[in-house]
Amino acid sequence: MPESANPATGAGRASRLRRLRVGVASHVRAFVRTPLNVALLVVLPVVVVEGYGTAMSAFPQLPHLAGGTMAETGRVNGAIYAAAFLAGILGLFQSISAVQADERLRICGYDRAELFASRLASVVLGSTLVAGVSTAALWRSVELAAPTAAFGALTLAALIYGLVGMLVGAVLPRALEGSLVLVFLVDLDDFLSSGLLDVESPVLKLLPLHYPHDLFQSATFEGSVATGDALLGAAYLGGVFLLALGVYVRVTGEGGVLA
Repeated sequence: MPESANPATGAGRASRLRRLRVGVASHVRAFVRTPLNVALLVVLPVVVVEGYGTAMSAFPQLPHLAGGTMAETGRVNGAIYAAAFLAGILGLFQSISAVQADERLRICGYDRAELFASRLASVVLGSTLVAGVSTAALWRSVELAAPTAAFGALTLAALIYGLVGMLVGAVLPRALEGSLVLVFLVDLDDFLSSGLLDVESPVLKLLPLHYPHDLFQSATFEGSVATGDALLGAAYLGGVFLLALGVYVRVTGEGGVLA
């Protein structure tokens, strides 16, 4: 009998999908139940975009920067920072809550793949949302030459840092310390990847925001998409995903301890 015609197989697949939906819905409800989370999601991108733009407008135009004015460049950097930081925080707290909870759920009968998929789906959903809010916040004051491509670049940045946040939460499963690490990491990465420093180094290509920054700036100011950067950015995302998956399996398998 073909697998698709096997009632037991069909029922098992339906059960997996139902568990995945329940898991994602529970993560979303836990996020929405905290008013501060919703406020940060709406307010932080606007504040960061405008704050970066105002701060950068005080500097003279840098000759090596192609594109918009210093204020527009600052707002672009602010949009990237907001998307990456918020997604990273989301991934951090997903990982922290998974450290003990998912191991107990696995003992109760949940499959490890289902649990990781629900965490990952929540991060993907949240990353897409923060990328959309950050794009809208930037679009208020900067004309986007290619809005869809700009949104895609911000989504890539958010997805990468959502997974980075999960990694930080696995290695350092404490909210305050993990958040401080993410603040420092995203801030430094955003600055070094922005092109404000006229430096050419292969080390910069290893930074999580290197390819999203290039894609976002070209989409915003030029309306173009560099296929090479897009492919390399997708490959970088795939590598971080595999690393996050491996760490998640190790952490839940060790009862919440990364040995």
